[in-house]
Amino acid sequence: MNNSVNTTGPQLGYAVGFGSVMVLGLPLNAVALWILLRRHSLKTPSAIFMVNLAISDLLLVISLPMRVYFYATGTWPLSFTACSWITMLFVNNIRSSSIFITFISIDRLLAVVYPLRTRHLRTTSNAWKSAVLIWIFVIVANIPERIIFSSRNKNNNNTCFEFHRQQQPVTGLEYIQPVLVFILLTINIVSTALVSWTLRRHLTDSTRINNKMNVMLIFAMNLVMFTICFVPVSIGVIIWTPEFPSLIWLASVNCCLDPLLYYFSLDSFWKKKEDSVQREHNLGFITPKDQQLTIPLT
Repeated sequence: MNNSVNTTGPQLGYAVGFGSVMVLGLPLNAVALWILLRRHSLKTPSAIFMVNLAISDLLLVISLPMRVYFYATGTWPLSFTACSWITMLFVNNIRSSSIFITFISIDRLLAVVYPLRTRHLRTTSNAWKSAVLIWIFVIVANIPERIIFSSRNKNNNNTCFEFHRQQQPVTGLEYIQPVLVFILLTINIVSTALVSWTLRRHLTDSTRINNKMNVMLIFAMNLVMFTICFVPVSIGVIIWTPEFPSLIWLASVNCCLDPLLYYFSLDSFWKKKEDSVQREHNLGFITPKDQQLTIPLT
């Protein structure tokens, strides 16, 4: 059944914007996921979190074609149920991405600042348990959100992605997203400060400069993604503006930036893990004396 409804007309700027994210995000995350699974397996906590992050981004990307169609034509051809599911995919990506990125930061923090004391915590088993709990939290949070979304918008005259929130009261449930994002941002800021302090204090050897820069780039990219992609749209959920679709587009850009995180997080990203470790041993970068201070990038 065709439920298409005319809107105020096509909005080609948004169509091009979301189309660009889709064109870049799909191959970048598909290739990144293939490399993570094929060459780095799932034997480290960071790799496990990154695989789940790539899956989250791919789920977002597969929802973008309908956004592109909607903004290009000004009509919504599918049902309200389809609209709500696509909206939930976007919400889930913002939520799960911000959490997985924070877990990657925490893993790097433990590896650099407390490498020996936290070795028993940084296991693949604990990483998988954490990933499962994250997905359960994200899915469970969808239940009340979808009920509210349906009750507000199913019988109105608006179409998908153009619900006028300024006419509707804000519920306590909608504060969950900004509160969560700001808590995670604070964790990332603290992690960045602690790691930076540790690196300045203990790792001045020139042979480790590349690793040191890579570690700080990881944290810098995490902060950039939070401040540019996650924070504005989380605030926009409460403080509605006509430019809210622009904030949604800005948030969706995170799926194009995440593959850079994988590149800097995993040493020799394009090589198998064992090849990378062997190369470091051959070059003499890892010695028994230096093992405690060497920055693990996997």
